[in-house]
Amino acid sequence: MNLTKCIFFLLCAVCGAGASPYLSPVDLDWEGDGRHLLVTAASGRKVLVLDAEALKVVRSIEFPVELAGSAVSPDGRTLYAVGGVAEGRVFAVDLASGKILTTMAVGHTPMAPVLSPDGGTLYVCNRFDNDISVLDLKTGAEMARIPVTREPVAADISHDGLHLFVANHIPSGRADVDYVASEISVIDTQTRTVAIIPLVNGAEGVRGLRVSPDGKYAFATHFMARFQVPTTQLERGWVSTDALSVIRVSDQALMYTVLLDDLSRGFPNPWAIGFSDDGTTLVVSAASSHEISLIDLPKLMQKVESEAVVHAGAVHLDAHNNLSFLSGIRKRIELNGNGPRALAVKGTTAYVAHYFSDSIDIVDFTDQNSTSIETLELNPGMKITQRRQGEIFFHDANLCFQKWLSCSTCHPDARTDAMNWDLLNDGMGNPKNVKSMLLAHETPRAMWLGVRDGAEAGVRAGIRHIQFAVRPEEDAEAIDAYLKSLQPVPSPYLVDGRLSPSASNGKELFEEQGCASCHPAPLFTSLEMHDVGTMLGQDAGKPVDVPSLVELWRTAPYLHDGRAATVGDLLHGEDHAGIIKRTADLTEQQLLDLEAYLLSL
Repeated sequence: MNLTKCIFFLLCAVCGAGASPYLSPVDLDWEGDGRHLLVTAASGRKVLVLDAEALKVVRSIEFPVELAGSAVSPDGRTLYAVGGVAEGRVFAVDLASGKILTTMAVGHTPMAPVLSPDGGTLYVCNRFDNDISVLDLKTGAEMARIPVTREPVAADISHDGLHLFVANHIPSGRADVDYVASEISVIDTQTRTVAIIPLVNGAEGVRGLRVSPDGKYAFATHFMARFQVPTTQLERGWVSTDALSVIRVSDQALMYTVLLDDLSRGFPNPWAIGFSDDGTTLVVSAASSHEISLIDLPKLMQKVESEAVVHAGAVHLDAHNNLSFLSGIRKRIELNGNGPRALAVKGTTAYVAHYFSDSIDIVDFTDQNSTSIETLELNPGMKITQRRQGEIFFHDANLCFQKWLSCSTCHPDARTDAMNWDLLNDGMGNPKNVKSMLLAHETPRAMWLGVRDGAEAGVRAGIRHIQFAVRPEEDAEAIDAYLKSLQPVPSPYLVDGRLSPSASNGKELFEEQGCASCHPAPLFTSLEMHDVGTMLGQDAGKPVDVPSLVELWRTAPYLHDGRAATVGDLLHGEDHAGIIKRTADLTEQQLLDLEAYLLSL
């Protein structure tokens, strides 16, 4: 690995050695008898034990790493918390004493732990390894790794324990085609084979997945990119709508995709899912407009079953457009907090945890005509820095006309959503792949065609031309501060933090073949514009911005229009002018070595 980069990662590790001043709750679980609510605080590196009746934190369990999710054993005695980055860990905690009993190794960025019904097996989503760890809790051994599609971030298991449903966050494959969508992976827990449920065209940004109380359905939250039209307006969900996909558990079939928006107001970045104890109310949070929807579940399913369009046993995969589908069977409730990414329901009370405001809203919906909200501050007196405020703005659809989307809708975690968009920034008729915001302020020129001088101009143009809003300058400055603070995540292709032997060979080839002339370390871009032969039609011959290769493993598909699904496709194809000339004489093993190096950056 490049020495500069090694030092950079070392500094990141040292600077990030302690918990942040923010809690950032990401998960809620009930302990045993349901009296205590367990609040998993990601950046706070702790689980808070909350007395749900007194609304008071009675205990705090500390962890050595940032957390991403948790699960409680069926007997209510053990908490399983997952966290860490390249070296993911599962912590088994005795809830009576708060002590960590054992630590189990899993994959890169573990999330969404799910227990088998008998409590003997734990399934963990390894987001950046693109697989699922299967842990035997009696021995603590990892029994298997099961590959899924891309970035598994949520999961739930059927009541009989035979099928694990896994939400893949963003699409996999090339972006310059007519159908692009995320998928739900279904794992047969006995054979460990995987089936795929394609979501409707444009479905991406999957965040939540839950099986219904009766075990008949699985629900997944996501948004729907209207990527096939220019982004000339936001009205009526022209650019993006927000959805709930309904999957039948018995045959793992997609039944229907319900839009969560209204005609003139989005329900942006739907996230967490919960159910009332009696199974009559489905609760869904909108993480970017800070609200929940209370949906009459029996009426929803009656409508879904009567209106689902089925052709020869398969769901029609065209995007659904009914913005009034939930009319009369849903109530929207605005919350007091900011960033509702987790919720838990007890009876007819929803506990909603807010990532940015470090608070919990307690919503009593016994009488849906007069719901009440009580708010518990988990981190009173916290100070919001400019960087944190920028992160809040980046994820906040209140900045957008009619709340249809936030910056994070197309840039999840400030990276890419793997889609092509035809934006007004650089004219119409030339859709281009979404760039990661990592290092955007250090690599001047924004947009593939370099139409903005730098990321500062790009941020302000995005507010005007994508969110169709006018905001104070300090809002944009805060977003700048957040984006400048982004740090690269270590590649899952590194071995013990270092290049593999194959990647080391690839590094030498990278230099020998002249790749570094356009992609020199440490930013891995020359900061120049080049015609690489990817612009077509009336734009043929136009140069494109040379992208940074840092975190290349995370930013597929590749080239300005996403035509290369993988780095291997890029190296073997003829779409990038110059690559075929440089790699024509390389052996297949050398190409694999070069690919290994690029994916390690």
